[in-house]
Formats: sequence, C-alpha cells, structure tokens
Amino acid sequence: MSEPVKVKRPRGKARVIAGKCIACGARCQSVCPINGVEMSEQGEPVIETAKCIGCVKCVKACPAGALEMFYTPEELAIIASFEKHGGEEIDEEELERRSRVAAYKGVWVFVEQNDGEAAKVSWELTGVGRELADTLGVPLSAVIIGSGVDHLADTAFSYCADQAYMINDSVFRQYRTEPFLAAMCHLIEKHKPQVVLMGATGMGRDLAGAVATRVKTGLTADCTGLGIDAKGNLMQTRPAFGGNIMATIMCDRFRPQMATVRPHVMPMPQQRQGATGITIPESCPIPESSIFTRVLEVITDKGGKDKVDVAGAEFIVSGGRGLMAKENFALLEELAEELGGVVGGSRSAVDAGWLPQDRQVGQTGKTVRPKIYIACGISGAIQHLVGMQDSDVIVAINRDREAPIFEVATFGIVGDLFEVVPALTAGVREMKQLRS
Repeated sequence: MSEPVKVKRPRGKARVIAGKCIACGARCQSVCPINGVEMSEQGEPVIETAKCIGCVKCVKACPAGALEMFYTPEELAIIASFEKHGGEEIDEEELERRSRVAAYKGVWVFVEQNDGEAAKVSWELTGVGRELADTLGVPLSAVIIGSGVDHLADTAFSYCADQAYMINDSVFRQYRTEPFLAAMCHLIEKHKPQVVLMGATGMGRDLAGAVATRVKTGLTADCTGLGIDAKGNLMQTRPAFGGNIMATIMCDRFRPQMATVRPHVMPMPQQRQGATGITIPESCPIPESSIFTRVLEVITDKGGKDKVDVAGAEFIVSGGRGLMAKENFALLEELAEELGGVVGGSRSAVDAGWLPQDRQVGQTGKTVRPKIYIACGISGAIQHLVGMQDSDVIVAINRDREAPIFEVATFGIVGDLFEVVPALTAGVREMKQLRS
C-alpha cells in the first residue's frame, strides 16, 4: 500500500517585471544559489525558469522591485487551500512535536533547602514564577525534596505558590546529585511542567545541568530576566559575550524550559501570611545502597569571623581601582561601619588582592540588591553593573564625570573620593549623634 503523497506549498518561479529594471549591477545574479540568473547586454536579468527553485532571494535583493514571484493557476489554487487551513505547511514530525510540547503545563520552582531551611533565592523565584504562571494561565508549583521539610509547603504557599510537590524521605536529608536528579526527573516525567526554575547556586547549578541533560532539554544559566512571548514560550535573558550584551534565549522546541537565576536578581515577593495551597505527596524510592556518595560531615562558614555576606547586606560601600591601594579601603570600612553595612568591591579590586573573592560584586561575583549601594572609584563596567544595578538607591563617587556608573546612579558625586568619603562618614556620624 503506497503512502499518501503530501502536497507542499508551491514556491513559484521568479520573473522580470518589464520596464522596472534599473541595471543596478547584477545584484539578483549574485545572490542566486543555483546560477539561474543571466544578465543581458542591457544589464537586465534573464531568469532560467527551469532552474529556479523559488527561493525569493533575487526578489528580495532587487532595489527597484523589478522581480516578482509567478504562480500557475494550479499553484494559486493550492495556495488558496493552504490559506484556508491557516496558511501553514506542517509535516507529521512537526505535528508530533507540537503535540508532545502541548502536554507540558505549569510553572515549577525548585525549593532549595539545607536542614529544612530554604534558600532565599527560592522565594525570589516564586515571585517571578507567579508572574509567568499568571501570564500562561497555569498553576505555580513548588518542588520540595528533603527529609523533615513538610513545613516548607506552607512557606511556599505564603510566597505565591498554588501547590507543592513534596518528596519527604531520609535518603534526601542532605543534597547529593544522584538521588535529587532521580527525584526531579521522576516528577518531570510524571507531571510534565513547561517551565522549571532553579537558583543559580552551587546546588542549583549542579542539579539543573544534570536534569536538563537527562530529560534532553535546554537550560539557560544565570538569567537576569524572564518573560513569556506571544506564543507562550519562556524568554530567558542573560548577559553574553563577557557581559557586553544582553541575550534573550528561547527553547521553543523542547520541554520543560529550564533556567537558573542568580540570588538577589529578582525582587522578593510580599509574603502572604495564612495563604493556603494543595500539597501533593510524591515518592521516589531510592535505596541508600545504590548511591555512590556519602555525606560524612557538613562544614558551614556561617558566623565565621572573616566571612561577610555581601549578597544579603542592606548597605554596601564598594571600592574599585580608584582606591589605588589596599590600605585605602579603611576609608570604606569606616563609612560602612557607621551605616551598619559591609564593604564590597569590583573585580579589579579583587584581582589586585585588595579584597577577598567573596566580597566581589558583579557578573563573576555576587549579585546584590541592597537598600543603598555606594560605589567609590568604580568606573562602571557592564560586568559590575549587572551585579548591582537593581539596588534601591545607588550613590556613585568618581572624578570622571563621563564614567558609565553615573548612568545607573540615583545620585552622582563628581569629586575626589578621598575627600568625599570622609565627609560622608562625618555626616552620617553627626546625624546618628543628633538622633541619640
């Protein structure tokens, strides 16, 4: 039994419109991929109809509009039938892909937790996830995997989630790639979400890459913006080419669409105390004996004397190359102490050894959203701006009035930081004394 012949949309043949050619120099001939255009002595094109494949390149290249596509009456009838059915030629493979993609519904946020304490970035993601879900008209779900983590479902509901998929088992007490990967892939295969968001943390980056590989989909890392296009696809925006441009990446042919987002990039949603949702218990039995890794001890640097949480600070005083020496950061330490904040720095300051790596703000450092960010001697390279431009108030101090940092600053001070910073410190100290 012979297979039915598929009718393809006619492409037509190119032809010359009499009297319109301006002999521009054989542009149409130069773009023809099959050498189907010859030039007459008058410099006008002669189309070899037998060769023409209807690619339309010559028509587009003509500056005078002297070429057009010609269709036979039979071809016009076929085109009319295509228009009647939406004007689109779709083969069986494309129909199968569309059907497969359409089965995926819902926005998921993976709730990263350690010993039952959720990472703040998870709730930041439920905020943007809520917006995506509302745009798509689908529920927002939190995915909670761990041991003794039932309480996180209520917290997820208070941060905008409609429902929570809960896997609660002792094998998930500490994060290990193997069991968490198996659990996430099991849930994705069973419930088919169209969007999965994770924090761009050590855990999130490890898990997201493994999951995307296993389920054969795309993953965009370190996103700074998320949105939904007219066709319902996830628009994932992130810095590219060293932070010099912002690229919007799409994964329209595969599901789920996965993205990781750095902490403090998205605003924290308002918590709704008493909000309720649906908890969906799930199980993914994994014998401990089948896992090749063991967690022997968890060492944390929380509360370490020399450790500073730049990403979580409400007031940050940052220094760059303009400080000129490590000792000069004492000026910033003094101002930060008066404000109750911390000292950060640009990549150039860290590379020079003036500050430790964990104080770096920027694309290759920490992303911050403090109430006040004071940039001292920082020119404002795009890599640095990506990490701090969402601060509530930005105060820039620089001698160069053309410095890019002033483009994002709320307040700009053109002057010598060695004079301005001590003056600011004295002013803050005086205000505190007047209030006391």
